[in-house]
Amino acid sequence: MTKLKGKKIVLGISGSIAAYKSASLTRLLVKAGAEVQVIMTGAAANFITPLTLSTLSNRPVFIEVANGDGWNNHVEIGLWADAMIIAPATATTLSKMASALCDNMLVATYLSARCPVFFAPAMDLDMWEHPATHRNVDLLKSYGNHLIPVGYGELASGLIGAGRMAEPEDIVSVLTAFFTAEIPQDLKGKKAIVTAGPTYEPIDPVRFIGNRSSGKMGIAIAENMAKRGAEVQLILGPSQLSTNQKGITTIKVETAQQMYEAAINHFPNVDIAVLSAAVADYRPKNIATEKIKKKSDDMVLELEKTFDIADSLGKIKKANQLIVGFALETNNEIDNAKNKLHRKNFDFIVLNSLQDKGAGFNHDTNKVTLIDKYNNFEEFELKTKVEVAVDIVNKIVSSDSY
Repeated sequence: MTKLKGKKIVLGISGSIAAYKSASLTRLLVKAGAEVQVIMTGAAANFITPLTLSTLSNRPVFIEVANGDGWNNHVEIGLWADAMIIAPATATTLSKMASALCDNMLVATYLSARCPVFFAPAMDLDMWEHPATHRNVDLLKSYGNHLIPVGYGELASGLIGAGRMAEPEDIVSVLTAFFTAEIPQDLKGKKAIVTAGPTYEPIDPVRFIGNRSSGKMGIAIAENMAKRGAEVQLILGPSQLSTNQKGITTIKVETAQQMYEAAINHFPNVDIAVLSAAVADYRPKNIATEKIKKKSDDMVLELEKTFDIADSLGKIKKANQLIVGFALETNNEIDNAKNKLHRKNFDFIVLNSLQDKGAGFNHDTNKVTLIDKYNNFEEFELKTKVEVAVDIVNKIVSSDSY
């Protein structure tokens, strides 16, 4: 059976007696149709040889970022993967992952990965039960990583208790369930636009006014909508991120004016608009044609308002169209969000607060509250942006406007 056929899996192995199970895990993943790239810590090589894992995976095993043959590109590997599994994940490796202590190839790849990350801890009972270990596990889960629970049984020390690495068959089952979860096609036949990312408003040919938005949230929403059958136009500001998801056409823009024109152009022909971009409210009134030279201690920029995309779409919205707005607030969050919701004719609004740790720009996680036009509230815990996107699209599907 090849339930993982074509999936690219990075298997990270750290220094535990449980590393012997990694040979079986590699074999099972390959048998399920996956391409497996093994990365080991130096300590892991004391428990199982790289040659064994290279033979089973049919790929070279990486231990060091740099060796005699050159540089092993951890960034490229992190982008290549559809999933990363750290099994076994020792207490040391969990700590390094949680604190971004990047002193080996495994952690460097983990920090570069943009795919789902699963970790299967393995350690003795007292180590597993220590509060510091549980703090690190909780931190990793808060970053959006997936814990594969430890097993209970006889440990290397002779103690009986929790701390055993999950069995390879169970790990493969977790991964298979993740990739084969049935995605509802409840947006089939619908058309949507999603705005995402920042805008850059030029001051001169070199400088600009911008913000810290990465576009992660908007891209995750566009991808989930496309997976559920929608035809999506992603209007993306100057982000380093992109998507290859089938069903998405990306329209790249730089400025608020360009984003406004793209949104106004496409909105009349869609059913749904999700306005997640962080659009500049003001732009320089006069843009210098050459780089501005330093002349004095002060420089005054005269700014003018940009066109308000949300307000403009709200005014031309038809009865059969749905608009989702976003509000990123720092104070009076609920009142400000409700005011924006009704003023701009949204069906519901997604509220972020910069007071919430792990929410907002450039995080892989987000914590949102959904407020609809009937003043119904849904408050969610901190989740990955991929999971938040599912919550937002679920709200779209259940809306009476939809």
